[in-house]
Amino acid sequence: MATIKKILCAVDFSDSSAQVAGYAAELGKSLDAEILVLYVAPSLNQYVGFHVPPSSIENFVGGIVDGAEQTMDQFIQDNFAGMETSGRVVTGYAAEEILGVAKEEQAHMIIMGTHGRKGIDRILFGSVAEKVVKGADMPVLTIRPS
Repeated sequence: MATIKKILCAVDFSDSSAQVAGYAAELGKSLDAEILVLYVAPSLNQYVGFHVPPSSIENFVGGIVDGAEQTMDQFIQDNFAGMETSGRVVTGYAAEEILGVAKEEQAHMIIMGTHGRKGIDRILFGSVAEKVVKGADMPVLTIRPS
């Protein structure tokens, strides 16, 4: 069996993120693995040119990132107390950023949630989890919220 010493736990701070964190914490404890919690703030670059000045978009995204960094600290305290855990907030497209950070950080496993979208929602929004599973070169554990 492969050695798993670094787990990337991708969260979106929704209600189901604590459930995803629970799996990551349990596996991390069992495997004595380091946990990297990742939140990807949306990149709003696609809205530049829609009569919204770029500086307004940058300020808005900056506010999201600042809030996410504060939320991250509390999230780690609440879900990974006493564990070797770090948090990171990045901006961009979720699947691309998760895969990029996993590779950059040499993660051995990715743990993330799914939203279980169906029908038109899935067509419109796609599946971040599906894109990560298809693009990852390491195991991916997906957690469907209950």
